[in-house]
Amino acid sequence: MTFLAQAAQSIVDAHVGNFWLVLLIKAAAVLGFFLVAPLGVGYTEHKVLAHMQSRYGPMEAGGFHGWAQLVADGVKFVQKEDVIPQAADPLVFSLAPAVALIPYIVVIVVIPFSNTVFAENLDVGIFFVLAMSSVNVIGVLMAGWSSANKFSLIGALRAAAQLIAYELPLVLAAAAVVMQAGTLSLIGISEAQRHYWFVISQAPGFLIFMMASLAELTRPPFDMPVADSEIIFGAYTEYTGLKFAFFLLSEYGGIVVLAAIASVLYLGGYLPLPALPIPEPLMMLGKIGALSFVIIWLRATYPRLREDQLQRFSWLVLIPLTLLQIMVVAVVKVAVR
Repeated sequence: MTFLAQAAQSIVDAHVGNFWLVLLIKAAAVLGFFLVAPLGVGYTEHKVLAHMQSRYGPMEAGGFHGWAQLVADGVKFVQKEDVIPQAADPLVFSLAPAVALIPYIVVIVVIPFSNTVFAENLDVGIFFVLAMSSVNVIGVLMAGWSSANKFSLIGALRAAAQLIAYELPLVLAAAAVVMQAGTLSLIGISEAQRHYWFVISQAPGFLIFMMASLAELTRPPFDMPVADSEIIFGAYTEYTGLKFAFFLLSEYGGIVVLAAIASVLYLGGYLPLPALPIPEPLMMLGKIGALSFVIIWLRATYPRLREDQLQRFSWLVLIPLTLLQIMVVAVVKVAVR
C-alpha cells in the first residue's frame, strides 16, 4: 500500500500533539464544512434554477442578488411552530431528521482535500463511505412510518425501494474503481490517478455512479419519493420548522458528499490538472462545485420518471452495465500484469 504511506498524517496530527485538541479541531472543521458547503449549494440551486427558468427568484434579502435568502429561510424555520401529529410516534418522528442528517456529516470525516488535509484516512475508506451513505434511507423510513400519514408512508416505501434498486449499481461502479486503484483508501484512490483520471478509463462507471447518486438523493428525475403532485411531499409532509429544515440540509449535504466521492473515484480527487497549478484543497472544492452544478442542472432539465421506469432502468440497464464494467477492469488488470 504505497499510496497509504504517502499520507500517514494529516496536517493537524503533524502540528498538534494533544489528542483531545486534535479531535476538537477536526470535529470543528468537519462541522464547519458541513454547515457552509450545503448552504452554498442551496443558494446556488435557487439562483441557477431561477436563471435557467428565466425568473428572478428572491432578490431582496441581503441586498446583492438576495445572497442572504438562505439565512432568512433559516430564521423562518426557527420561528415556525414544531408540530407533531397527534397519531404520530413522537420519539421516532423527532429522531428521523437526525438519522437522515448525521451519516453525511460522518462521511466528510474521510474525504481528503489533499494528502495532508483530511480528518481520517481509513484503509477501508470507500467501504465506510458507501455503508454510511446508505443509512440516510432509514431516517426517511422512520419519518414516513412515524407520521401516521398514508402519503408519508407511501413516500418512505418508495424511498426504500429506490435504495434497494440503486445501491447495487452505486457499489458496483465503485468496486470497479477499487479494482483499478488497488486500494480502498480514498487518498490511495486519488493518488492512483496521478497519471490519468479514472473517468477516462471508466467513463460508463462515472455516468452510472452519478445517476445512482441522484437516485440515492431522490433528486430529479428520480424524485418519486417526494412527488408533490402525487403524494404532497412524501415522507416529509408532516414536518415543520427545524425538523423539516434538517431534511433539506441532509439533501444538500448529500449532494456535496456524493459529489466529493465521485470526484475522488473518477476525477482524481484533490489532484490538479498539470496545466492548472491550483492548490489541492481548492481543486477539490472546484470539482465538488462542478458536479453539484450538474446535479442542479438536471433538476431543471429532465421530467420525473414513473415508478416502473425507475425500477426497470436500474435492474435492466445500470446493474448489467456495472457488472460488465467490473469484468472489463478485471480482464485488463490481469492482462497488463
